Order: sequence, then structure tokens, then C-alpha cells
Amino acid sequence: MLALAHHCFRLVQSGAIINQSELAHFGQISTTRMTQIMWMDNLAPDIQEEILFLPRTTQGRDPIKEADIRPIAKTLDWSKQRKIWKGLKKTLPFPS
Repeated sequence: MLALAHHCFRLVQSGAIINQSELAHFGQISTTRMTQIMWMDNLAPDIQEEILFLPRTTQGRDPIKEADIRPIAKTLDWSKQRKIWKGLKKTLPFPS
């Protein structure tokens, strides 16, 4: 999801896509869902890196969901994001 957010952001930034509404239309999703995806780009760079390098899920469901990250991404203060992320990591089933 985070990689998708980066890709979408670059499409808008480059002018290839006009705005998030157009992205949502092409992706056949609601503009609300596109906004949720784009919020991922607001995450502090170190949090983004940690998410991108989380252990691969080989069976069952991913232990962390986009909905778990959404409140962090909606927080614009990176120091607050880091505190929330640290708390969330404590609940994950792999080493933090």
C-alpha cells in the first residue's frame, strides 16, 4: 500500500494524472479510499522504511493492516507519529 501511495503521488506530481479524483477513477475506487492510500505518503521517512522492510508474510494474514497505519499517517507531526508507531510495533508478532 505504501509503495502504491508513492507511485500515485509521483503520477500527480508529474502531471500524468490531474488529481486524486482522477486517480480514483482510473483505479476504480472511491475518492475516499484514494485519499486513505495517499495519506501513507505523510508518514515519517523512517516509519516508511520500517514498513517497507517488515518481514514477509508467508502464510495467513498480514499482522499489520493499512487501517492500523492510517491514524499514524493522518498525524502530521512526525514525532507524534513515531510514538504511535512505537506503540503499534509492540503489538506485532515479530521483533521490533
